[in-house]
Amino acid sequence: MTQNKKEAILQTLQHDGILPLFYHPDFEVAKAVLKAAYDGGSRIFEFTNRGEGALEVFKPLVAYAKAELPGLWLGIGTVYDALTAKVFIDNGADFVVQPIFNAAVGTVCQEAGIPWFPGVSTLTEIYNARLSGADIVKLFPGDVLGSKFIKAIKGPMSDARIVVTGGVKPTHESLKEWFDAGAYAVGLGSNLFPKDLIETGNFEQITGLVRDSLAIAANVRQR
Repeated sequence: MTQNKKEAILQTLQHDGILPLFYHPDFEVAKAVLKAAYDGGSRIFEFTNRGEGALEVFKPLVAYAKAELPGLWLGIGTVYDALTAKVFIDNGADFVVQPIFNAAVGTVCQEAGIPWFPGVSTLTEIYNARLSGADIVKLFPGDVLGSKFIKAIKGPMSDARIVVTGGVKPTHESLKEWFDAGAYAVGLGSNLFPKDLIETGNFEQITGLVRDSLAIAANVRQR
C-alpha cells in the first residue's frame, strides 16, 4: 500500500467524520449492513473481531466490498495482538483498530503500510501511541472519559487526531459535543445499527440513519 493510499483512508475518515462499526456472525447480515451503510454515504467501515468466526465473515465481506462497493475502505477492529492483526491484514484489512494500545500491532501495520488506530484512555497512552507511529488514536470509552477530556488533550497535543468510540449517539447534540471538543471523527456501533432493525431486516432505515448521521456531522463541523 502506498503512502498516498494510506493518507486517502485517513482523509476519508476525516471527511465522513463517522466510523461505523459492526459485527455479526452471519455473512449475509453483515453484508446487508455494510451495503446499507454504503448506500447511506459511508465510505469507511470497521468490522469488529468479536466472534470466533469473525475472520470467516470478514474474508467474503472484503471480496464483496472490492467487487460491489467502489471507494469503500474496510478495516478490522477489536484487535489485541500482532498475530491477529497480521492475519486480518493478509486477508484484506485496510486499517486496524484496537480497544487497547499494543505497539507490536503498530509495527505490523507499519510494515504493511496501513493505518493503525490504537485504543487509549490517558495522556501518556496517547503520547506513547503516537511515538510508536499511530496515525489516529481511539479514545475509549468516550462516555466514561467525556468530551472535556478531549478539550484538555488538545492543549498539549493540539495536532492529535482522535476518534471517540463508546457512548456517541447519532444525534445533533451528541455529535456537536464531540466535534466541538476537537474529535477528528467518532465511532458509532449499536446506536447506528439498532438491534431491532437488524432483527427485522429493516436495512433501508439503517441507510437513513447513516445518511442522517453523516449530514449532521458535516453540519456541526461547518460551524
